[in-house]
Amino acid sequence: MTSIFTRWFRRNFSSPATIVLTMLIIVGFFVILTVGDILAPILWALVIAYLLEWGVTALQNKGLGRLTSVLLVFTAFIGISIVIFLGLVPLIWKQGSRLIGELPNIMLKLKEQVLELPNKYPNFVSAEQVDGFITSLNSELGSLGEALLSASFSSLISIASLLVYIILVPLLVFFFLKDRHQIFGWCSQWLPQERHLAERVWSEVNRQIGNYIRGKVVEIIIVGVVSYITFAIMGLNYALLLGVCVGLSVLIPYVGAALVTIPVALIAFFQWGLTQDFYILMVAYFIIQILDGNVLVPLIFSEAVNLHPVAIIGAILLFGGLWGFWGVFFAIPLAVLVNATLDAVKEHKKQQSQEDEVAGTLEHQPEAE
Repeated sequence: MTSIFTRWFRRNFSSPATIVLTMLIIVGFFVILTVGDILAPILWALVIAYLLEWGVTALQNKGLGRLTSVLLVFTAFIGISIVIFLGLVPLIWKQGSRLIGELPNIMLKLKEQVLELPNKYPNFVSAEQVDGFITSLNSELGSLGEALLSASFSSLISIASLLVYIILVPLLVFFFLKDRHQIFGWCSQWLPQERHLAERVWSEVNRQIGNYIRGKVVEIIIVGVVSYITFAIMGLNYALLLGVCVGLSVLIPYVGAALVTIPVALIAFFQWGLTQDFYILMVAYFIIQILDGNVLVPLIFSEAVNLHPVAIIGAILLFGGLWGFWGVFFAIPLAVLVNATLDAVKEHKKQQSQEDEVAGTLEHQPEAE
């Protein structure tokens, strides 16, 4: 077994460039895994900087200087952020607070509906099953109450953290945009010399991360706005809150759409019951999800590396379990990183084999007389 592992290691990690690439990936994963929470403001700033870099580059292509482009894009970003926080967030907060206040009534209606199931469907649902469900529901409600109580006590800490983010993140975004090349240059001077393979992987992943972040923001806006308009036209309660939730659900491919369906269906059911309005709303909602997955995503991510759905779900489970929100958000770019690394190593090995064959051929050629 040892000899098999040794041969495999020598075959795949005999090149210094491959070793450097492997070590950089391991160090990067270890840093994020151990101090990711501490670096959260920097990660947020990097995400926003990647998003805004497209606008800066577009203005530079128009003939403006780097600093002027950064100032214009950054000013627009701050203005839009202020409008969102002062205009949109209070409305979402108001609807969320009202929904929390109505949760006891919603849960009471749910109990009434569940208690009627043994009478309506005696062959499928028994009274014992209903009692077990009611007991579990009461337990979950108790846990929810404790969670809300603890959240209210920690609100001061959350407000303090929010103030830090409001000040620190925009400042970091500005410097990431303004001094992008200087920052990359400073970081690269500490890397090993044999890093051409790592630079090839980084070039591909850097392009994909930029495309992914910009595409996700566009997808969130389109899906959220269309969902809100649909819910508002139908007269659904908490239309803005649910529209935002549906928009944000696209951050988690496949899984997010399934999860957000539950509150949409429940609120529609308790508002209208199993009526025509309920069915029309659910059909419209599923049409939005189908168009998002089959039309919008292929259009927005046409330049992205194609990944099999199994690979995407596996990446979400793996990286989400390791890094929580950031692992879920960057699941696809991280999967792209793994894919690009494997492709680069395979291509590097192929080039090495060709070079070895050429060198061997030259060694065995007879010398000219």
